[in-house]
Amino acid sequence: MKKRLNGLAWLLASVGFVIGLYGLYQRFTLGHRMADYGSYIPWGLWVAAYIYFIGLSAGSFLLSTLVYVARIERLEKIGKLSLFTAFACLVGALISIWLDLGHEFRVYRVVLHPNFRSMMSWMGILYSSYFLIILVELWFAMRVDLIAAGRGQGASAALARVVALGSTDTSDSAVERDRRILKVLGSIGVPLAIAFHGGVGALFGVVGARTYWHSGLTPIAFLVGALASGGALLAAIVYVWGPDRDGPAFEDMMRFLGKVVLAIVLLDLLLEVSEFFVGLYSEIPDEAIPIRAVLFGSRWYVFWVVHIFFGVLVPVWLLFRNAVLRRTGEGGRAAGAVALAGFLVAVTFMAVRLNIVIPAQINPEIAGLEYAFTGPGLKYTYLPTLGEWLVTVWVSSFSVLLFLVGYKLLPIVGRDDREVA
Repeated sequence: MKKRLNGLAWLLASVGFVIGLYGLYQRFTLGHRMADYGSYIPWGLWVAAYIYFIGLSAGSFLLSTLVYVARIERLEKIGKLSLFTAFACLVGALISIWLDLGHEFRVYRVVLHPNFRSMMSWMGILYSSYFLIILVELWFAMRVDLIAAGRGQGASAALARVVALGSTDTSDSAVERDRRILKVLGSIGVPLAIAFHGGVGALFGVVGARTYWHSGLTPIAFLVGALASGGALLAAIVYVWGPDRDGPAFEDMMRFLGKVVLAIVLLDLLLEVSEFFVGLYSEIPDEAIPIRAVLFGSRWYVFWVVHIFFGVLVPVWLLFRNAVLRRTGEGGRAAGAVALAGFLVAVTFMAVRLNIVIPAQINPEIAGLEYAFTGPGLKYTYLPTLGEWLVTVWVSSFSVLLFLVGYKLLPIVGRDDREVA
């Protein structure tokens, strides 16, 4: 079953990569004319995809700290897997937002010429720091395995020797030193990841012209959503690509991940319901109109069907039934149910991100503005074009292929992994 799922992932990612190339071609030949956003709605599908992938990355990374900082033995063998998942998702996020920029080849100016009063500048600083932390931590986590893999033959061994950077020490003292370094890096990474994804939420929260975003809870909601989606993705990935995928230890780990995901998904739902109730009760137009559009607008099904039914109700039922109630006797099916629930949460969370980005922009800042001027881009309606979807499919497929290739060539997991001393 798991081999078939691995093969299916390769097939879908390869097909999506090839099909998405046409959208990428349109993006670089037509610029932003191939997209449906404009002057009044400047943020669309690619920004939603950006915060979606960022959330997956931050959530996966924060769960890796349960291995390297909290030293939770149940998760001891998935530390590198969670770090590499965070890396692959981060690459997808950066490509998504890079393609959304008007002058994408000037992105370096955000770092070289920062404005420290701008959230965008701080995002550039945090991105760079977070990217570096993941790479360094992943290298130390794999160092000993890279040395061992480099002693073999073939492409994987050659790549391992290159990535090992000449390191050859596999003594007990060197391994213990790596563990200490990983704990320090993980401890640094926790506040960095919180600031990183909380800062993405702050990028929305500080926009005073959009009441739907403008809240002190927005960074917290982004962070909780990251933990929910990233943890759910990791549960699905561990089921298919994790080490020691048979036996009671694996089943116990899957049920533990299921409980973590269940708790965070319910917390995220609580925050969402609270925001909606307060916004509707206050009847402030700039906040109530977007909420009504999410709940009862022409695309109500994105919230009620994709997010609530497939992204909350079904996964919560699966997780509660298999991670909480089931103790022994049916472990294999319980692990599969947890993985399915995680997959549903991770995939459908894109609906949450779309309902954050787009509805906030449909309300004119000045009454009657939508009738004052006419022209391309001067409208308060938005529907992603086929080209926008194709670009998003390409980015998603690229991230998946990056994960699959890295998993195949690098020592991401192994049956003898011992991440916890």
